[in-house]
Amino acid sequence: MQTNPPPAPPSGRGVLVVAPSGRGVLYILPHEGGVRGGLFFAILLSILLCSLTYLPALAEEETALAKSHAISIYGDVKYPSDFTHFDYVNPNAPKGGEIILPEIGTFDSLNGNILKGKPAGDLGLLFDTLMTPSMDETATNYGLVAEYAEVPESGKYIIFYLNPKAKFSDGTKITADDVVFTFNIIMEKGHPYYKIYYGEIAGVEKLSDSSVKFNFKNPKNKELKYIIGQLPVLSKKYYESHEFEKTTLEPPLGSGPYLVDSVEQGRQITYKRNPDYWAKDLPVNQGMYNFDRIRHEYYMDVNVAIQAFKSGSLDLRYENVAKNWATAYNIPAVESGKIKKEKIYHQIPTGMQAFAFNIRRDKFKNKNIRKAISYVLDFEWMNENLFYGSYERTQSYFENSIYAARGLPEGRELELLEEFRDKLPAEVFNEEFTLPKSDGSGRIRKRLLQARNILEQEGYKIKDGVLIDENGKPFEVEFLLQNGSSLDRLMPSIVNNLKILGIETKLRAVDASQYKQRMDEFDYDLVTVVWGQSNSPGNEQMNYWHSANADTKGSRNYIGIKNPVVDALVERLIIAEDKEDLVAICKALDRVMLWEYYVIPHFYAGYFRILYWDKFARPETLPKYDSQFGLWTWWVK
Repeated sequence: MQTNPPPAPPSGRGVLVVAPSGRGVLYILPHEGGVRGGLFFAILLSILLCSLTYLPALAEEETALAKSHAISIYGDVKYPSDFTHFDYVNPNAPKGGEIILPEIGTFDSLNGNILKGKPAGDLGLLFDTLMTPSMDETATNYGLVAEYAEVPESGKYIIFYLNPKAKFSDGTKITADDVVFTFNIIMEKGHPYYKIYYGEIAGVEKLSDSSVKFNFKNPKNKELKYIIGQLPVLSKKYYESHEFEKTTLEPPLGSGPYLVDSVEQGRQITYKRNPDYWAKDLPVNQGMYNFDRIRHEYYMDVNVAIQAFKSGSLDLRYENVAKNWATAYNIPAVESGKIKKEKIYHQIPTGMQAFAFNIRRDKFKNKNIRKAISYVLDFEWMNENLFYGSYERTQSYFENSIYAARGLPEGRELELLEEFRDKLPAEVFNEEFTLPKSDGSGRIRKRLLQARNILEQEGYKIKDGVLIDENGKPFEVEFLLQNGSSLDRLMPSIVNNLKILGIETKLRAVDASQYKQRMDEFDYDLVTVVWGQSNSPGNEQMNYWHSANADTKGSRNYIGIKNPVVDALVERLIIAEDKEDLVAICKALDRVMLWEYYVIPHFYAGYFRILYWDKFARPETLPKYDSQFGLWTWWVK
């Protein structure tokens, strides 16, 4: 850009100095020491002027922290830069052997990054992420594809410095171009979840072949630096000849510890350990991924899968049905110890499993209607007669964690809720939220009478045993179920209690593909949903509850919540200043949603129920927070 020339100096033998930046002009008048002395002072003042003119630019620069091998949301990092392995692994675990695992349902795609199709299980084994979490800390990532990361004190961005050894399984090097491509393609054409999860990331830029910078829209969102580290890196070159947005059964090019060995659509997929895996010697991978082969066998029926396991066709089974745990494995192989049957207790938040109301439907927009219908689930009877006393009733969206609302609000949580007092029911402040309890006898007539009274107060009445509205239209509900669901046993009791209220109930069971499609399109009255929670809730809460995603196809706002108080609390949650602030906000959010009766909560157990043939060994110390109970640290004996 052309600039105007500086003005002429005033008359006399002064010296004109122009700052190199072009930001300032200084006239040095004649000095008593003469021109030479004037020049001396001019030089000194020129240096000073240059410094001053650069100060605004310097002020705009970020003071970055030193490159770090680990990133934590709230500070503390357990493992130092020279650590050799995680505490929950056996770094000398032998490699080899095979593990065969069951899957229920089917699959038709090896592309897990898009909305279309039903992807095969454990596709994540094919791809490395920028960083990887430790499973005995709540929110800390360690270097993987990115050897180091750098975050300024302002929190405006994060820079990843790629490991020079990082490569895809075809031997090509992973570069900054691949990282930039990955982020841009998933945001443009990927599953809607990505746009929600990474919605506050402004963009990515290549700094060099081995470094990339992610800029953040909201520097207060401390989780952004953590969740972007979970980005799986895709090959830009590979997708120049492959369509990203289509389902496919062609094994994709990845960079992870495993490769696809064989595929039979809907029946089985086998992964084989990559002997040339570039990251096999990194500290984060010591003692990990010990099986040479991992095979997933698919079954349409749970009972068939159980029989296959007992016959030895499967190696391990995670049992989530209490009845099966109590009765299906009373066999000699268990009694002799050939099959190990264990409860593994964990410290993982169990979140919320529930029947979710679709409040996009007019009949469920009134929370009192939802409250009345929620009375039909008699947990105490179910637990005694169906579940062998195995469960606790879920009473929080953050169940089994420090984030669950209990008692009455106090302290920081109360302060938060006070800001919205005029938009919240008085019960939020004056009553502890509890679900109705029974004596387990199955006789809940009094509770159902309360439910009927609520319905009548909202304008419904019983006519000839049928609940009708003011226009005489019957009240009907439909539960969407997946074929072979273990929840089928719950339904007769629920249907009977709804019938007592005069509500006609339909059970619609569909196959896995139809189920996913209807879930993605919010095509249901009530549906079973599990919202998992982490030890550090964050940006995923936007996907779960925020109104911005209530109508986004494929989002996890299955309820259709459009609540300004919920929105405000979710927005505050993702910019929580510290752990104490996060706990208070989560409790407030939990309490508000509970009193809205958006769901009919189910139940939970604070342990894994697993059975496996006695061919495996595992470390003495198990990871506290792994939802797969440390399976990838196991090995074949």
